[in-house]
Amino acid sequence: MEFEKDGLRYAVESKAGWNWGNSSQIRQLRINFENAKKILRVKTGKKVVAVKGCCFGKDNKPDKNGYFKVGGQNFWEFISGDTNLYVEIIEPLGCKAKQKNEEFLEGYAQIINKLTLEFSQKFCDDGKINWVKPVKYNSGFEKLDHEGEVRFRQRGKSC
Repeated sequence: MEFEKDGLRYAVESKAGWNWGNSSQIRQLRINFENAKKILRVKTGKKVVAVKGCCFGKDNKPDKNGYFKVGGQNFWEFISGDTNLYVEIIEPLGCKAKQKNEEFLEGYAQIINKLTLEFSQKFCDDGKINWVKPVKYNSGFEKLDHEGEVRFRQRGKSC
């Protein structure tokens, strides 16, 4: 995000979580912020402040040497001006999450049923797993015969 507030220009990158990246990703974030500050300073003629915003969490030392890290209530208030937005967005998010969760569970049950049927058809004899079939499917050496059918090498049984 990029916006002006209180006479300053802000370059904001938002992250869902607090500990989102490794050291090279954070290094790249610093480089990106420095480049953005240079470009925006020339473009707007204003002081530019870089901010990494996190949807949740808090930090008592927001100055991260080149950018500020704000999270939770501070982040949501910073971008909206509303001190309670961080609480007010929870209910609609919860309703949406419940709806999506129900859709997911329905689809999950459907795929479990489909995979169970497919497994039963390929690897079971009269409802009992024939363990030779999945082992051959997963690890057997396939060889095409002269008619193009797959044949497996037969090995002697060890037990």
